[in-house]
Amino acid sequence: MTQTQFLLQPLSAAILLATPFAFAYAEDDIQTKKMAPIVVTAQETKRANGLIVEADPKQPIQPVPATDGADYLQSIMGFNAIKNGATNGDVTFRGMFGSRIKILTDGSENLGACPSRMDAPTSYINPESFDQITVIKGPQTVQYATPGSAATVMFERKPEQLTKDKPYRGQASVLMGSYGRLDHNVEAAIGDETKYARINANRSTSNNYQDGNGDTVHSNWERWNADLALGWKPTQDSWIELKGGKGDGEAAYAGRTMDGTQFQRESLGLHAEQKNLTDVIKKVEAQVDYSYNDHVMDNYKMRTPPMMPMAMEVTRRTLNTRAAITTEWNDFSVISGVDRQENKHAGNMYMRDAAVIPALVRDLQYQTYGVFSEWTYKFDPNNKLVAGARVDQVKVDNAKNDQTRKDTNPSGFIRIENSFPEHGLKTYAGIGYVERSPDYWELYRVSNNQLNYLNTEKTTQLDLGFEFEHGAWNTWASAYAGLIHDFILVPYQAMPNGTVKVKPARNVDATIAGAEAGLGYKFTDHLQADLSAMYAWGENTTDHNPLPQIAPLEGRLNIRYVQEKYSLGLLWRTVAQQNRISLNEGNIVGYDMSKSKGFSTLAINATYQYSDSLDFSVGIDNLLDKTYAEHLNKSGAALFGYAANEQFNNIGRNYWARVSMKF
Repeated sequence: MTQTQFLLQPLSAAILLATPFAFAYAEDDIQTKKMAPIVVTAQETKRANGLIVEADPKQPIQPVPATDGADYLQSIMGFNAIKNGATNGDVTFRGMFGSRIKILTDGSENLGACPSRMDAPTSYINPESFDQITVIKGPQTVQYATPGSAATVMFERKPEQLTKDKPYRGQASVLMGSYGRLDHNVEAAIGDETKYARINANRSTSNNYQDGNGDTVHSNWERWNADLALGWKPTQDSWIELKGGKGDGEAAYAGRTMDGTQFQRESLGLHAEQKNLTDVIKKVEAQVDYSYNDHVMDNYKMRTPPMMPMAMEVTRRTLNTRAAITTEWNDFSVISGVDRQENKHAGNMYMRDAAVIPALVRDLQYQTYGVFSEWTYKFDPNNKLVAGARVDQVKVDNAKNDQTRKDTNPSGFIRIENSFPEHGLKTYAGIGYVERSPDYWELYRVSNNQLNYLNTEKTTQLDLGFEFEHGAWNTWASAYAGLIHDFILVPYQAMPNGTVKVKPARNVDATIAGAEAGLGYKFTDHLQADLSAMYAWGENTTDHNPLPQIAPLEGRLNIRYVQEKYSLGLLWRTVAQQNRISLNEGNIVGYDMSKSKGFSTLAINATYQYSDSLDFSVGIDNLLDKTYAEHLNKSGAALFGYAANEQFNNIGRNYWARVSMKF
């Protein structure tokens, strides 16, 4: 899913240019002419007017990322990630971070446990074990608790569709790469029209990588996940699924003073739905999901121990429930429902040689109740109005000092979508509002130990875009502009010993704007190219400073040659320098420490389809072995010889090969 990025300059060009069209054409060619599978380098393959993006996480991607959700999302225009090392980065979208992005797995939320987001929500997601990734840009849905003001991201698995004639299906892949990279992924299902069992299992491991200078970066990892689902379909319109999963791992972090030495995950869920109850009631659905995260970080197991070797264990238990009903009357459809989330957090800290490990102490507990309704009215087959509203009641309790916080948060949106088939044009324009309570990290780390220290964050945002196709051309753009009242800003302070510490957060007002855009052209039935770009801008209007931790303008150029059995691809990514910074300000994970330099990287790939069920992919990332660091990158830990404001570099030249089989 990584796309090539070619440096475009003004924002106006980014808005006017348009889409990785080649993927729409490539997808059609593969379906109608059965051409070879491709290595995905741009994930704008399926769009709804540019607003909704769907990605296929089972396809091979370039550059080959770590097996976590954040690195995978970076292949979709608009996303970046604050890096810790080689894995478990913390995703950003359009310069927004944290709970401004709603991350869901099968409609449920797993938040992670580390107060510093060492185990961000995407750390527990193995993308290839899901069937589809859907991104809804901006505050343009209210179907899930505390809607994402920047985006809503859904990792989804679909119910099995097995038959007595084909009572099984499965697929497996193995990926090998430089620096000891080795991934195994297996998915298998067995059953018939009324019942099934499905298992997803994966393991990934890698050694420390080297940057373009040949310097070793502390970045090794190992992780595994296993999930089992049992499904029952008593009728054609009924479905019940019971599922459970476990996982664990460890990850070395060049950008932190500790490593993650345990990422234990346990999950259990029950989902059910009934369709076509009446001519009006089209679907009733309900789900309950439980997750438990037990995360350990320390500074001695995966690195040379300092004089004071210590560890910290943190846990979070989360219970999500949701029920919704979908109704239709002629051209009017409504989905309405209620949801609830309760999560409890606890932790401790101890020295390596402690005789007794202290018990976990509970700190914050969240309870959220929400009610929502989302409506769609079709004026005619090509024009519709979509709108929604919800209210969330949020309660936070601090077990350490008996403080309580209560918020009532409204949110809503209205959007018009138009299609002009005779002209090959689709458009949308919508405005949304989201009110967000400070999340766990903002309350626990940067609120002066006072639950009511920070105001709720209020975002009003305009989203608009288009998709246009004519002949061999395809173009798209998604633009946005927003006002954020009481934006939660996290300051940092440089200390005399060269370290930087986080200070209490504060509320400011802000303005944001930007766009993602692309342009594609099909030279022949076999040769295709696309050019895409993204740009985000933000201003702290209270202090008249730029908003911090916003990635610079970047572009991606992808050229691909596709034949019946094989494909060849080239990916060129170019990133501009970032001069708009707010020194020593940022978010929970990162802060602006200096301006950043621009860079570009080149990658190549090839695939060969041996049969309908077996294909091979190979690639070389960072072909020219460039030495570079992303703007959104933590500074390297002093233990590894980094200065206080010196960032660690990305991986150098990286070879990889992948074998995929379906049965």
